[in-house]
Amino acid sequence: MAFEQQPESLRQKVQQWSDEAIAQSDPTAWFERLYIAADGNTDQVPWARLDVHPHIQDWLSQHGGRGEGRAALVIGCGLGDDAEALAALGFAVTAFDIAPTAIAWCQKRFPESPVTYLVADLFKPQAAWLKRFDLVVECRDIQALPLTVRSEAIAAVASVVAPAGTLLVVTRLRATEAEPDGPPWPLSEQELAQFGAAGLQERQRQVFDLGGDPMIHQAWVEYAATG
Repeated sequence: MAFEQQPESLRQKVQQWSDEAIAQSDPTAWFERLYIAADGNTDQVPWARLDVHPHIQDWLSQHGGRGEGRAALVIGCGLGDDAEALAALGFAVTAFDIAPTAIAWCQKRFPESPVTYLVADLFKPQAAWLKRFDLVVECRDIQALPLTVRSEAIAAVASVVAPAGTLLVVTRLRATEAEPDGPPWPLSEQELAQFGAAGLQERQRQVFDLGGDPMIHQAWVEYAATG
């Protein structure tokens, strides 16, 4: 369910928790707070679909192929559905989230899963992950971070893509460079261009109308490592 379709009370909580985390110079702290407050109720997790994200599925259907012999990383994995979809295609999947409660929830949902679920911080990627993964999936995580840390987040995402690897970004896009209200904070074209500066070349994108603000769209963007 889209964030705008969530109950007003939940949107207000997310806004409050995000504002407080930013004020404390810890912009990712509110994710764990949200999962704890949800207390096992997926209706209280705005991005919980209990299925692979449709834009990821769309890309996989067109380009993903089989994953045997290929390592994949899912950034900010939430409740694990995207990671499980990759594992079902044969990828050796590592999936992480900053929120320990989210990872515990994944492990409870998928007790026999081949996915390696870990608590980790995007801003402090493990040294062993650098330039390691053949496929990296970043689905709506950067857009949940304020613009003050966006460049750092983009660089961290790019750093884990293998030299011949692929990055798939699913995100909201805004039509201007003006700072938007959030969360979420849709990405701009200048922000997307930072992936190029980090050694990735845009290969393809598909844009979807959200049916609301004509200045905001959603897209998947595929990048190829050039180094």
